[in-house]
Amino acid sequence: MRLYPEAAMERAMKVQEVILRALAKKLTWWQAAEIIGISVRSMRRWRWRYEQHGYDGLYDRRRGQPSPRRVPLAIVEQVLELYREKYFDLNVRHFHEKLRQEHDIQLSYTWVKRALQGAGLGKKRRQRGPHRWFSDDRWYDLLVVLDDATSQIYYAQLVEQESTRTVLAALRQVVEQQGVFCALYSDRASHFFLTPQAGEAVDRQRRTPVGRALHELGIQMIPAYSPQARGRSERNFSTWQGRLPQELRLHQITTVEEANRFLRQHYIAECNRRFAVPPAQRGSAFLRCTRRDLDQVFAIQQERVVNRDNTVAVENRCLPIDKTPWRATLAGCRVIVYEHLDGTLSIGYGPHTVGHYGPDGAALHQPQPRRTPRPVRRLALTPVALRAPSVSAKQNTRTGHFMC
Repeated sequence: MRLYPEAAMERAMKVQEVILRALAKKLTWWQAAEIIGISVRSMRRWRWRYEQHGYDGLYDRRRGQPSPRRVPLAIVEQVLELYREKYFDLNVRHFHEKLRQEHDIQLSYTWVKRALQGAGLGKKRRQRGPHRWFSDDRWYDLLVVLDDATSQIYYAQLVEQESTRTVLAALRQVVEQQGVFCALYSDRASHFFLTPQAGEAVDRQRRTPVGRALHELGIQMIPAYSPQARGRSERNFSTWQGRLPQELRLHQITTVEEANRFLRQHYIAECNRRFAVPPAQRGSAFLRCTRRDLDQVFAIQQERVVNRDNTVAVENRCLPIDKTPWRATLAGCRVIVYEHLDGTLSIGYGPHTVGHYGPDGAALHQPQPRRTPRPVRRLALTPVALRAPSVSAKQNTRTGHFMC
């Protein structure tokens, strides 16, 4: 007599009860299949076996026999060992890709996920914000600029802190490399928008330095209000948190400079290959940027009034303005002080730049462009044979004039 475990006996009793109710016309056979959790075709096989073998026919004939599709125990041990020893901080999707690409282990994602969960090796989901990208006590922010339609990444950079300067630097690089885009969809951080009251709509009449720069280029700014927009951002950031720290560790990268170089030269292209999707329509909405004053557009601008001694005060720094050929002094005039992304400053008055300064306020004398001397125009005189005019009674004898 074959012995069956208690769970198998309970299942056989349940299947028998469902079959009997179907035979009594209290259930249809597709309803019976749905209750048991099998297909209608399998339900027909269960019915035939019950009719041929009775109660014993309801037991699973495969019990006690290994499945022909089972994963060998050596492969299971190898997968778990790889995760424990080398890929312990990867998420399931990332780990599954590594198994296929690096170790030629062609297992399904579902199997890998269940194996890790069964072994108690799952990881909790991370929260957005400053992150330990190097798996130590250092915290950095990650700036990412991507295409909302295709998920193609145009910029990614680790910075000490997300701020007006770091955001302006990111946007300028995108404009220089890709062109001027239509709109920027972002959260409502203080460097993007001014919000009078927490939770209320942003003030579109007052612009931040980022808003002013994009307005000059004709780029619309769209604040994220809906939970769907925030959820999409959270999912994108979760992908970065679940992959980038592990890639940095596997490549033995420990400094911000090396990490940003790795992002530019390798990782952004890999992410675009893995996650970018083709656009729904042909063409590009980018326009080539023709402006030559991007140093001023992507700068923090402040309006100041020139002092009587022809200087400008900016944050405990006194910036002297030299005399110009067209005006001796700018005292009392309103000028714009530009704080550039490289830390230098300049002063603009209308279309003129009247001063360049280092981060400490010391004047920087810009080299004047050398003028090419205007070539001297010379006339080549070709000898002309002169012939004495004939003299008639009606002509006078005045000397003739010739122009060469």
